[in-house]
Amino acid sequence: MTRTARSLRPKGLTAHLVLIVAVLVSVFPFYWTIVMATNTTRDIYRTPPKVSFGPHLLDNVRTVLDSIDFFGSMLNTLAVASVSTVLVLLVDSIAAFAFAKFDFPGRRWLFGVLLVFMMLPLQLAIIPQYLIMMHLGWLGTLKALIPPALANAFGIFWLRQYVSGGVPDELLDAARMDGCGFLRQYWHVVLPMIRPALAFLGIYAFVNAWNDYVWPLIALVNPEHITLQVALAQLNVGRSTDYSVVMAAVLIASAPLVLVFALFARGFIAGATEGAVRG
Repeated sequence: MTRTARSLRPKGLTAHLVLIVAVLVSVFPFYWTIVMATNTTRDIYRTPPKVSFGPHLLDNVRTVLDSIDFFGSMLNTLAVASVSTVLVLLVDSIAAFAFAKFDFPGRRWLFGVLLVFMMLPLQLAIIPQYLIMMHLGWLGTLKALIPPALANAFGIFWLRQYVSGGVPDELLDAARMDGCGFLRQYWHVVLPMIRPALAFLGIYAFVNAWNDYVWPLIALVNPEHITLQVALAQLNVGRSTDYSVVMAAVLIASAPLVLVFALFARGFIAGATEGAVRG
């Protein structure tokens, strides 16, 4: 073994130990959620607390289904998250293509305004969104949850950076020479080349829509149209909260997110790593 290999070996071992610790810290919340969902609240509050899986998962799930319209609210959330994600990908990718590859008056000023909006807290938009939805007559319906998510400042910024470095100008020039307009360039040239970035943004938008709580709580006044996060909040009833039941509901509600990530993990990871390299 060379001297260089000997000197690098402790560093590699340290790096692996750090990564193992980081993985354990990241996985522990999921493990603790399963532990709480399979035990009772009394087991959780024991001293020391129980840290192994218990036999009460089915009982806790039954309590969840008896307490709230779980699957109805999940279906509402799935509809909103799916439609929002598709529209976010469409709107943000078109805007990103325009910002990245077309020189139009006010482009830099508009992009600067976009960056400012990206840094503002989302709570500032709640009152204007409420007034707009009220004038449209959409309050209390699932339609009120979709428009506020469309012009995603982060999504436009993310895809604009990706299009700028990942779509050669020569390909677009060749497409123009073949008679392709804006939409045909977008559909036939840009979209196939930014699929990893779209996969990353798609999961990001879906998770945000799935986990949104504040805006659905304000906009949905009809109990039949509430989303999953609002329904889960109904299980929290102050001092008498059964945390094992809440964790069972959270565990079931997380399953679709895990499934979506598993299906699109390859594109998600490729988009994250390529974005980091391009940045």
